[in-house]
Amino acid sequence: MGEAFDKGAKLLGLPYPGGPQIDRHALNGDPSRFSFAQSEMDGLNYSFSGIKTSLLYFLRKELTKDAQFIENNLNDLCASYQQALVTMLYKKLEKAAKETGLQQVALAGGVAANSAVRQRLEDNIEARGWEVFIPAFEYCTDNAGMIAMTGYYDFLEGRLDPLTDSPLPRMSI
Repeated sequence: MGEAFDKGAKLLGLPYPGGPQIDRHALNGDPSRFSFAQSEMDGLNYSFSGIKTSLLYFLRKELTKDAQFIENNLNDLCASYQQALVTMLYKKLEKAAKETGLQQVALAGGVAANSAVRQRLEDNIEARGWEVFIPAFEYCTDNAGMIAMTGYYDFLEGRLDPLTDSPLPRMSI
């Protein structure tokens, strides 16, 4: 989801990283002002490429009518885009809970710092009966940063692996 925020921010002329920038502007915007196409994938898979393309085409169209469209509507654009992203993510979470019976939900990584993601989850805890784990804001950092820091400390300790190693995402411990 972070990449979807970064791409959206770039289209809106906002600096990297995009998530915090969009979230900051969204706080002062109307999330229902604009609508963006939301892609739907089978099963529990999801893709944000459709919404990014929707934003791109929407901006292209509006900028031909008003060169200052983004500047004049930035807060509402950010709020609407963020709302669509959060809705897509939340729909998959609800589907996963229904299909698997999950009762515990944990937020992690940079997206856990997004105020709309946090609020949407907090607003539905009681209704869904989920046990939710949301880290304090200061612990919501990008997973890439955490991986890089782990690599740095491994390097300092002399723990080096060859580039031919492959990741094992389902490795047993």
